[in-house]
Amino acid sequence: MRRVAEIAAGHADPVDKEGRFPAETVEALKRERLLGVAIPIEHGGEGLGTMQIADLIVQLGQACGSSAMIYAMHQIKTSSFVTHGGASDWHRAYMRHIADEQLLMASATTEAGIGGNLRNSICAVEVAGGRFALTKEATVISYGNYADAILATARRDPDAASSDQVMVVIPADANRSLDRTSVWDTLGMRGTCSDGFHLVATGDAAQIFPKPFSEIAAQSMLASSHIFWAATWFGIAADAFNRAQAFVKAAARKQPDAMPPGALRLAEAAALLQEMKGHLAAAIRRFEAAKGDDDALSSIGFAAEINALKVAASEKAGAVVRLAMLVNGILGYKNGTPFSVGRHLRDVTSAPVMISNDRILSNTATLMLMSRFDTGLGD
Repeated sequence: MRRVAEIAAGHADPVDKEGRFPAETVEALKRERLLGVAIPIEHGGEGLGTMQIADLIVQLGQACGSSAMIYAMHQIKTSSFVTHGGASDWHRAYMRHIADEQLLMASATTEAGIGGNLRNSICAVEVAGGRFALTKEATVISYGNYADAILATARRDPDAASSDQVMVVIPADANRSLDRTSVWDTLGMRGTCSDGFHLVATGDAAQIFPKPFSEIAAQSMLASSHIFWAATWFGIAADAFNRAQAFVKAAARKQPDAMPPGALRLAEAAALLQEMKGHLAAAIRRFEAAKGDDDALSSIGFAAEINALKVAASEKAGAVVRLAMLVNGILGYKNGTPFSVGRHLRDVTSAPVMISNDRILSNTATLMLMSRFDTGLGD
């Protein structure tokens, strides 16, 4: 990942300024064969675990937030194949395609009329004669125009309840059309190019995951999303911290007998960054321990813990970057200096609204009505 991160860092500012897809980073990821690392070895991948993948995302996050978020979202979708695709001939074969051809996966879960409530859909899959048809008003498909496949959610059939969903794989070379309906002109994460689209697709019914989306979400997607997003935000915050630390060290060299003014805020940022690291590592260990145990993955306690990771990481990342800007002063506020953190600050502002923290806290509040908080310190 080191070579990829160097390329990403070299293009991070123009990607942000121009709001363009980080094509150089993705090409480097493909060249280094890093898009199939989560795919099991028997299907042509590297079989890396959650901790190893999160560490790759952290490294990329320190170079370019948009690139790291794209890589994180790709790994989230790949996790659905790894966890839920093994029982399907079509999905097993497609996992090999991902690894062999280094395909980039995207997601279409948000929808006009329901927003980011991914556990509900208005659109529905229609299946007849072994074929499916789907039309979806996707308000956001991150890097949709650049992905090799889109994994879209929809109701199981036109008569199904909004929460009775399936997920279907829609390759770019299949019978599909993407008509852009909105443009991604945002404060941060500009390189993700998360435009809105009118998505129309048809294909083999075998492209539909055999398990209900409710199980996919609970057993792989929820935890993978919060873990890999948190890794992205941790990487962004870590780079902002590194810039602040370099600033304080430079000031200390100029006046070796005096404590630099920003040193105390740097220590405060270090404490927050360490809290983020500890929380993320603990959540990954809990997730890895629960893998293969559907009851554990679907438990109230596990969902509450993973929800807490997302909220805490999104808030602390912003706090670390804001402290870095205070430490670096005008050189952090200005663009184009070695201590600039403006892009970092704008990128992490996406964290609390990327699935709203209020929505997540509301879900956790409901869970807390049905369970007791575990005050034990053991696993």
